[in-house]
Amino acid sequence: MNQRLRLLFSTLLAASLSWGATPLKNLVTIEGVRDNQLMGYGLVVGLNGTGDKLTTIFSTQSLTDLLNRMGVTVPPAAVIVRNTAAVMVTADLPPFAQPGERIDVTVAAVGDATNLQGGLLVLTPMKGADGRVYAAAQGSVVTGGYVAGRAGNTQTVNHPTAARIPGGAIVEVGAPSVEPTDKVRLQLRIPDFTTAARVSEALNKKFADKGELIAHSDSAGLVTVLMPPVWKGRSVEFISAIEETPVEASRIARVILNERTGTVVLGGDVKISPVSIIHGALSIDIETQYNVSQPESFSQGQTTVTPQVNIGAKEDRARSVALKQGASVEDLVRALLRIGTTPRDVISILESIKAAGALEAELEVI
Repeated sequence: MNQRLRLLFSTLLAASLSWGATPLKNLVTIEGVRDNQLMGYGLVVGLNGTGDKLTTIFSTQSLTDLLNRMGVTVPPAAVIVRNTAAVMVTADLPPFAQPGERIDVTVAAVGDATNLQGGLLVLTPMKGADGRVYAAAQGSVVTGGYVAGRAGNTQTVNHPTAARIPGGAIVEVGAPSVEPTDKVRLQLRIPDFTTAARVSEALNKKFADKGELIAHSDSAGLVTVLMPPVWKGRSVEFISAIEETPVEASRIARVILNERTGTVVLGGDVKISPVSIIHGALSIDIETQYNVSQPESFSQGQTTVTPQVNIGAKEDRARSVALKQGASVEDLVRALLRIGTTPRDVISILESIKAAGALEAELEVI
């Protein structure tokens, strides 16, 4: 798909999306219900000579300590770690995770290992920010890249020094989570005063009994909900009913420009004020040629070099676009494509329109 078709596809896809009402679970999170990050230090063994070198001292120390715990006494100087790599192991412990559940882990080399492909992570304790062990990781690593070739003739694809182990850690201690109470605090994923007001209004309309309001907006990012008496003792069912409540979110019109790939994504609710666009291109080519004059044989003449400068200018015919009051992003894109603009041109034009104050949306460059 070329850049112009990608621009058109991205634009029409975004323009065709109708926001409408969405379940509240897509807009908020429950305060206290969150992931917890885990981290551990371990060893990956079984590598085919792509592990840490002798200059990585901590790999040798870790391996000798591991062998000592297993009853094998080996001096560090006698250990070669080419098939072993020291790694950092990270994972996210989901809320309400129970002992025995499995979670995915990520493994990354911390020494000078060149490839973790085919390695095996040995038992590694995973600790939380409080220093407590919550999970234990072990298993065969799966890399998203590889290294092929020998010596200087090698090819590397992606990052072979980082890998994942799907379901590689077993939860040993339940995740620290806040148990539901008679007061639920909802945190908006994207803080917005209008959305917060709509959330409290929708919840009051659905759960209020005898005119008593149960929800109120504390700020643009927080809504507090009190459990009605009829839901006492059923906090889980009450939170489930809250999450299924439809709410129409208020969204800011935004235009996203990716100058690296030439991709432009515009929402369908972006409006353009009356504006006229004149677009053209001017290219100037300067070329210098050197003419060499060679004297005849046995003559007294000298070789001379004469520079010849040729200057050529080419200017495309200016192309114009006129947008009337109430024009939408679809009108803008169709008009720009009709005059043959490229995605790079569209990016420049949109930046100019924003500078002129005619683009009624936020312009974000990534």
